[in-house]
Amino acid sequence: MSKMLDEVIAHLLGIEVRLMACQARLQAHTDPEALHDLRTTVRRLRSLIRPLRGLPGVDQLEDAARDVGQMTTPYRDREVLAAHLLKRGHPALAAHREAQMQGVYPRVAASVELQRLLRILDGFPRFARAAHRQKVIGNLRVRIEKRLAKQWRQLEHALREPGHDRHRLRLLIKRTRYGAEAYPALDKADTALVKQLKQAQGTLGDWHDNWQWLLQVEKEPDLLPCLHEWQAGLVKGEQRSDRALDKLLDALKH
Repeated sequence: MSKMLDEVIAHLLGIEVRLMACQARLQAHTDPEALHDLRTTVRRLRSLIRPLRGLPGVDQLEDAARDVGQMTTPYRDREVLAAHLLKRGHPALAAHREAQMQGVYPRVAASVELQRLLRILDGFPRFARAAHRQKVIGNLRVRIEKRLAKQWRQLEHALREPGHDRHRLRLLIKRTRYGAEAYPALDKADTALVKQLKQAQGTLGDWHDNWQWLLQVEKEPDLLPCLHEWQAGLVKGEQRSDRALDKLLDALKH
């Protein structure tokens, strides 16, 4: 088997162990970071396998990972909002959102989506080895390098677009950053560039939170006391993210 495939499978096995640990933490509800860690691990899995698209079994694994992400998104959004409300001095509003999370964690742990992901992930290494023996998998290193380079080109192109779409840029930055972290030996990004990626992702995340919370006000009127704060936060987030995106584009040019 190729060394590159060995490394990918070893990384996948590590991700499987972390997912199972997150599942156990969710089931026992032992800590408040279990859901966040689950989602981060799934995101890293998707970044690892994205350059492998087109190979046998990858689409099925990617679909399963996406389903877990979609299933847990509203729960994580509620967690983040509850923590924000508590920090900003709205304990009653926070308690209401925390009450809505009762029973959620064990349900996520036992969900069909997570069970399916773990099942497919468990069988994927054997499937990949069989595909390699049958010479279905070509030069994996070259394939991954091309896909990573394409992600960087897509990001730079999006940054250069007039009136760029912050939502799309946020996703592209996350995809590019996690791809670089999944394959550090193959990605060409230096430390300074990765730092700019993280900063841009953080500012866009803050902007996105305020944007999302403002939408929630329309559905949940009890959040009205936070309206002006979030409107101001949205404007500030736009300004901060624009500065961070300009710095990122400059770093990409060099």
